[in-house]
Amino acid sequence: MAKQKEVTSNITIENARIGFRNFTGKESQFNRAGSRNFCIFLEPELAATLESDGWNVKYLKPRDPDEDEQGYLPVEVKYLNFPPKITIITGGGMTILDEDTVNILDWAEIENVDLIVRPYNWELNGKTGVKAYLKTMYVTIIEDELAKKYRNVPVSGSDPDDEFEE
Repeated sequence: MAKQKEVTSNITIENARIGFRNFTGKESQFNRAGSRNFCIFLEPELAATLESDGWNVKYLKPRDPDEDEQGYLPVEVKYLNFPPKITIITGGGMTILDEDTVNILDWAEIENVDLIVRPYNWELNGKTGVKAYLKTMYVTIIEDELAKKYRNVPVSGSDPDDEFEE
């Protein structure tokens, strides 16, 4: 069996459609406990290109027989060796999420996602492939009218004289 060519380039997708969000790492029928992940729904051309390069592209069976299968790329969110930079954007500015706060994305009402995925080339028992890991993600959150109204009210217990550090 010929060895697959190693994938070294990241994938950047703007205005990505994501789904199957499990930033909490909750155990389920389809997920082992502690595994944080989501998927990116792919346009057919991109799905075919990534699949031919060896990425772990999967397909959802259509509900309507007249529709095509929907390609998607499962993406791991790991904080061990190369933690991802995940930033949410609201009318109040940008907030960087960490391992303890990223779970809010499981239920957030999302307007837009721009992201970069990095490849991990694997080989096991003579098989090879490319697994996707999140590198960078910017998520614009839809705010309701009350969130907008109270955006600038100080949080109780916080020091208004504290400066934000970069």
